[in-house]
Amino acid sequence: MLDDSALDKLFRTARTQNAWTAKPISDDTLREIYELAKFGPTSANSSPARFVFLRGQEAREKLLPALSAGNVAKTMSAAVTVIVAYDPAFFEHLPTLFPQVDARAWFAGNAALAEETAFRNGTLQGAYLIMAARALGLDTGPMSGFDRAIVDRAFFAQTGWKSNFLLNLGEGDPAALFPRNPRLTFDEACLIL
Repeated sequence: MLDDSALDKLFRTARTQNAWTAKPISDDTLREIYELAKFGPTSANSSPARFVFLRGQEAREKLLPALSAGNVAKTMSAAVTVIVAYDPAFFEHLPTLFPQVDARAWFAGNAALAEETAFRNGTLQGAYLIMAARALGLDTGPMSGFDRAIVDRAFFAQTGWKSNFLLNLGEGDPAALFPRNPRLTFDEACLIL
């Protein structure tokens, strides 16, 4: 079992950041985040998430037209912004990722099932990326406030990938945090049957 310090870092005291310091993130750290996150479970080891790490000014300028007004400053000042995306054709990798059976056949020709599976499991993998970043001492700021169609045209016209959410990474500025909002209690959110 993880100790209280680790649980705090991952959950209890971790916060969604709104402002960032200028501390950079190395390519090695980005690779390390992925190397941890890739081990999170997905259906049939499908691993449909795709991650685009935006660090440079040119890449950020390409993202800018898609951002809602409230997300511009925090995105432009983060050390890295990740486009958490998914590959609707993820099943092409299943012969390698899940060789036990012909899992590719479950999805090829069934676009609705492939899309649902890719979105669900890609979202899980985005959450694993958040937890991996926190485990390595980084702060995170996931966001939904952007135009997916603009992002998909600007970044994924050649790949067919689809954006899911954005994730800012870096060292957060605690002075910009809002008071922590309440959460539902166990009894409000859970049933034991």
